[in-house]
Amino acid sequence: MNIGIDHGYYAIKTRHFSFPAGIAEYSHEPYTLQNTLEFGGKFYVCGTGRQPILRNKMENDHYYLLTLAAIAKEIRYRGEEPRCSVTIGAGLPLTGFGREKKAFREYLLSSSQPVNPVCFRFEGVPYEVRIEDVKLFPQGYSAIAMHPELIRGEPSILLMDIGGWTVDLMRLDNGVPDAASCRSLELGMIRCVDEITEQVRRNTGLSVTDIQIERVLNGQSCSMDPAAKEIIVRQGRLYTEKILSVIMEAGFDLKAIPSVIMGGGASILKRHVTPQDGLCRQIYLTDVHANASGYERIVGQMCAK
Repeated sequence: MNIGIDHGYYAIKTRHFSFPAGIAEYSHEPYTLQNTLEFGGKFYVCGTGRQPILRNKMENDHYYLLTLAAIAKEIRYRGEEPRCSVTIGAGLPLTGFGREKKAFREYLLSSSQPVNPVCFRFEGVPYEVRIEDVKLFPQGYSAIAMHPELIRGEPSILLMDIGGWTVDLMRLDNGVPDAASCRSLELGMIRCVDEITEQVRRNTGLSVTDIQIERVLNGQSCSMDPAAKEIIVRQGRLYTEKILSVIMEAGFDLKAIPSVIMGGGASILKRHVTPQDGLCRQIYLTDVHANASGYERIVGQMCAK
C-alpha cells in the first residue's frame, strides 16, 4: 500500500492520524502498550510531548522509529494485514530539497536497520513490513496538487506552510514553483507556543501546557484562568503580526498577491488576521493532514502510470 507521511518538527501526520513528534525510550516494557513501539530489543512510547529541535532529522533514529509507528497506525486503520509491502510518500522543504533528498530517502529505507522487511511490534501487535520504495516531494506544493482549483486563474500566488519550526514560503507563477523565491523562516508554531508559555508564567505565575495553549489559540473551550487566556489570545495576534511583517521583509507583498496558508499555524492566522491588515485574497488549508494526503495521492498516481 501507499502511505504518505509528513515528518514535522511538532507532529507526525499521515492521511488519518496526527501525533506529537516526541519519543521516550525504555529498556523494559512500559506501564502501557498504548502508542508503544518495540524495536531492536527496546521500547519506545511514540507521541510523548516533543523532542529537541534537530537541524538534521537524520541525526538519530527517532524519525525512523516514528515512521514505523505511523505505518503501523495506518495499516491497522485500513484493516490491512500486518505483514505487507509499503511505499512511503514523504516531503522536504523546497529550500533544501535537492540537498537532502538522497540522504533522507536512504534514511527512511534503512536507517541503522538494514534488514528489509522490518520486523517490529506496535501496541503488542507484530508487524513485518517491507518498505519497497520512498518517494520524496516538495512540502506544501504537494498539498496544492490536491486542490488545483484553489489557484486556478491566479497568475501568481504565495504558498505559506506554517509548520512546527519553520514557515516555508514558495511563490508559484502560473502554477509552477519559483525555486529562487523560496524562503524558510524559523518562526513556526514552536516559537509561538514557547513565547506564550513564558509570557503567561511571567505575568500570572501559571505553567500552562502546550495543548492548553493550542486550544485557546484555536478558539476551543479550555478551563483556564481568564487572565492567562487573555494573554494567550493577545500573543496569538502578536505572533500573526510578526509573521506578516517578516514575510513582507522577505520580499513578498501580501497586499499585492493572494496567498495559500496551510500547516499547523494556518488556523491561528485565520482567527487573528483582520481586514485592517489589508491582505490580498487568503486561502486557508487548515487540514493538518494535507501534506501527507498529497504525498500519498501523487505516489498512487505514479504507481498507476
